[in-house]
Order: sequence, then C-alpha cells, then structure tokens
Amino acid sequence: MRDLALIFGMSLAAAFGVGLAGALTLRLLRARSITVHVCVLLTVTVAAVVAGVVVVAQAMFLSPHDLQVVLLTVAAAAVVSLAVSWYFGRRLATAAVWADQARERERRIEKGRRDLVAWVSHDLRTPLAGLRAMAEALEDRVVDDPATVAEYHRRIRAQTDRMTRLVDDLFELSRINAGALKLSLSAVPLGEVVSDALAGTAPLAEARRIRLVAAESGWPTVLASEPELARVVGNLLLNAVRYTPSDGTVRVDAGCESDAAWLAVADTCGGIPEHDLPRLFDVAFRGEPARTPGSAGEGSGGLGLAIVRGLVEAHGGRVDVHNVAGGCRFVVRLHAA
Repeated sequence: MRDLALIFGMSLAAAFGVGLAGALTLRLLRARSITVHVCVLLTVTVAAVVAGVVVVAQAMFLSPHDLQVVLLTVAAAAVVSLAVSWYFGRRLATAAVWADQARERERRIEKGRRDLVAWVSHDLRTPLAGLRAMAEALEDRVVDDPATVAEYHRRIRAQTDRMTRLVDDLFELSRINAGALKLSLSAVPLGEVVSDALAGTAPLAEARRIRLVAAESGWPTVLASEPELARVVGNLLLNAVRYTPSDGTVRVDAGCESDAAWLAVADTCGGIPEHDLPRLFDVAFRGEPARTPGSAGEGSGGLGLAIVRGLVEAHGGRVDVHNVAGGCRFVVRLHAA
C-alpha cells in the first residue's frame, strides 16, 4: 500500500510539472486558433502520462521491458489522439468563426432594420407635414390667388410622387427579401434599357448641369428580366446624378468578358470613403452627411442601392463598386444571352 501511495505521489508530481508547462504554453499561445489549443491540451495530457511513467520507471518500480511496452502504447494512443484533436479542432474553429460571423451579420441586419425604420419614418413624416400644411392652407383659404394655389398643387403632387416612390421601394425590397421575386428571363438588349434610363434621368441631370455620357457601341445582350434590369440601371443612374456635383459627368458603358456581360456607371462625386464601400449596398445606409440624399436631391430611404444588389443577385449576377480618379464606378455583371 505504501508503494502504491509513493507511485501515485511521484506520478502526480511529474504530471503537475508538465501541467504547469502546458498552462504556460497555452497562455503564450492564447491568440492562436482553437485547433492549436486543442492540440496543445492533448499533447499536455499525453506528456503528463509519459512523465509519470518515466519517473516511476526511474524509481525502479517498472522494468525496462515494461517501460518500453507502456511508452509504445502511449505513443500509439498519442498519434490517434492528436490526429482526432487536429481534425475536430479545425471543425470547432470553423464553427466558432461561422458563429461569430453569423452574430455580426445579425447585429448588422438588426441595425439596418432600425436605421430603415428611422429613415423611412423621417422621409414620410417630412412630406406628410408639408402636405398637411398646404392642404389646410387651401382648405382655410389662407391662399387664394391662382398662382399660389397652382404652386401648392404642384408641390402636393411632387410630395405625393416622392412618397409613392418610397412605398414602391419598400415593396420591391420586401419582395426581394421574402424570395417572392419571380423573374421572367429573356434576351434583353442592354443598349435599349440604358437609353430609356438615360431619357428618364435627363431632366434631373439637366437641372443639376450634369453631363450624361454613354458609349456609342459595344452594348451586349444579356439574359435578364427587362423591368427589373431597367430598375437596376435607373437606380444606378439616379444615384450617380444625385451625388455628382454640378458641372460633373456621369458615364455609362458596357462590354463582354467570356460568357458574362458587364455594365459600368461612373461618376465624378469625388469618391467614397474606403470604410464605407463594403456597406454601400446595405439597407438604409447613407454614409457621411455630405452624401445624404437631403443634400443632393430627393431621397429614397437609402433603399436604391440595396434594391440594385437584390435584383442583380436575383439574376445570378453581382454588383461591385470601387473608387476611380475623381469619383466612383459601379459595375454590374450579368449572364450574357
């Protein structure tokens, strides 16, 4: 019984020393991955067993033959344990990274929802207040001269159109997010869609003294749903015109690469901060105050570019943005017909 207690004490002391070394190692490697930590833990466990066996053998409680047998057995178990720990450690690390990304994505989406509610509430409250004031003025005959009445009617119509666009954007975004968007794909000449979008954007561009420039040739035919593609091009052009200073230029061109077609809308807005580029297509994101719609034209609740990304991805394409000399460039890639 005394020998057993001595063996236990010696093994415990050896394992304790290995454990302290392992704890110090883990502390030094605290910034490394989960896989490294799991492998170190199992290595410490195996090393503690080996240290205990060696100490007991040195105290003549084990014969050299028995020591070899035990060490071979521990070595075989160590190989299997370390292989399993490396494999499942990588899976745990991947799961941890995925969970962290999912939490971050959920936080970003929730913040987007809150921002969306705040922006939409603001964008609805402002025109509604103006509509109510003008309606009450007309109803109480505070204004009765024909010129002022006509001006009030024009403003009421303009504010109504603004709210209609906002509601349409909300409806379109809800269809995209709910997966209820049904596309009827066909071969669509991209040049015709761009021509119609330029015609629709021309009045705003003319009012802001912005030149709209389009390539004369090289327009590909894409596989797309024409109404949704027109919405994409129109939103990109409207976004470019809104944020381009007076006497600036908005250029549209397109081309093909292998089996894909691309459309690019470039402006001279002065560029977008690099930290804002990844969030530019998020719902309700408006960036710095200098780029808010209130400073550049009628707003849409920060939904225009979010709708662009949703519609492009529904077509199986992608949209990117990057800064160029003097401005930024949006590039849409779709399947060529």
